Amino acid sequence: MLSIEKIEALAPDQSSLAAARKLLKPAGWPTLAEDGAGLVWGECQGSGATPYRVALTEADAGYKCTCPSRKFPCKHALALMWMRVEATTPFAPGSPPDWVSDWLGRKRGPSAAAKPDADAPPKARPSVAALGEDAEADAPDPAAIARAAQQRDRNRAQREALIGEGVDALDRWIADQLERGLAGFDQRAQAECATLARRLVDAKAGGLANRVEQLPGLLFAIDEAHRGAVAAQQLATLHLLAAAWRRQDRLPAALRADLRQMIGWTIGRDALLADPLAVKAAGRWMVLATVEEVQPDRLRRIETWLARTGGDEESPPFAVLIDFVPVSTGSTGNAFAPGEVIDATLVFHPSPVPLRALIAAQTGGSMADEDWQPAAADLDAAWAGYQSALAQRPWLGEWPIAARDVTIRSAGGRLFAVGGTLALPLAPQDADSAAPLLDAGVIALFGLWDGQALRPKFAGTALGRWTA
Repeated sequence: MLSIEKIEALAPDQSSLAAARKLLKPAGWPTLAEDGAGLVWGECQGSGATPYRVALTEADAGYKCTCPSRKFPCKHALALMWMRVEATTPFAPGSPPDWVSDWLGRKRGPSAAAKPDADAPPKARPSVAALGEDAEADAPDPAAIARAAQQRDRNRAQREALIGEGVDALDRWIADQLERGLAGFDQRAQAECATLARRLVDAKAGGLANRVEQLPGLLFAIDEAHRGAVAAQQLATLHLLAAAWRRQDRLPAALRADLRQMIGWTIGRDALLADPLAVKAAGRWMVLATVEEVQPDRLRRIETWLARTGGDEESPPFAVLIDFVPVSTGSTGNAFAPGEVIDATLVFHPSPVPLRALIAAQTGGSMADEDWQPAAADLDAAWAGYQSALAQRPWLGEWPIAARDVTIRSAGGRLFAVGGTLALPLAPQDADSAAPLLDAGVIALFGLWDGQALRPKFAGTALGRWTA
């Protein structure tokens, strides 16, 4: 049955619980009803004209919502569960509407839709000694278990085949772009990438689809003179992913798991916590940056970047927490702020260079009083870490760069982070916000390197903290 503890266990992350709490107002629910036997349904008014329809079976916490969220359960389902547990909101008795009945008809597993016979005497619970042969009747049917396993294997094989077809289409598309020439690719990228992305979505390769959809925006964010080189680099990375997919059986386990996530396979919280390849790290973590961007699929991607400041020295030094929320929900606010320190156990998605993580347990949080000092003495040491990560994960993408003894300097109309023997160019779009660091002297700097430029996000200076 439902309980607050059950809801917390089901929630995909803390931000989903926070969003659900805001919906615990009967005024936002034009319909709230129940059948008296554990089947609950409601309509929650969102930003559109049509309310979202939510259904729930209390016996097994089964749920259904018509919202477009990619989090399961979504905030609407969590809110409906919450209102049932608190029992402060009235639910009108009634018979389930057709859309609820249709869902129940398709739903597998226990359902609370069937009402018990009120005239039937209560069944006595048998003792262990009295079970006898009935215990065998109640035991799971081995044949049914085998059929379910076979169906899962068939579904998995079908998806593998679809992804293979999508990867082949990707390679043909890349070859076509190269034949046409990359000099004008930026001008046709919007239409070309949208068509391919739809093909990859149909092939169940959502990760590749998102990467292709984001390519036009990436190109138009840089000056025209460099677009051809960046386009070539991005297409090469896509080809590398396609080639790795075909040879995934030859890859080390952690790299293969990382590849499958890049292609579009997802792993739930419970599965990640139980995954033997997942690194778990308990320690003290400082929030250095939060980054938000709206994806072409109308989801807001929220990244929270953490640096380890205490705990096991063998643990990953950085982590990124990633949440997705629909743009239609409006501004959502971040759960953490730069400069905040949390004591938490993180579990990292399997990878040869673990970075993406989720919070498995948190014991406290507060704003840091101490100065943040990265482990790398200068940019040379930080760059060595980047090169090592790139060698282990060739489709690396953005990587955290953090170093002490850094200065920000200007040359040729660009800003550079200078330290040791290196000078890393800052992203042009960050020049205005980073300009105050020109007068800050020697700083401790944290930024995100994408292979072309550094996006500064956090700095410890003699005058205090700077955040982008």
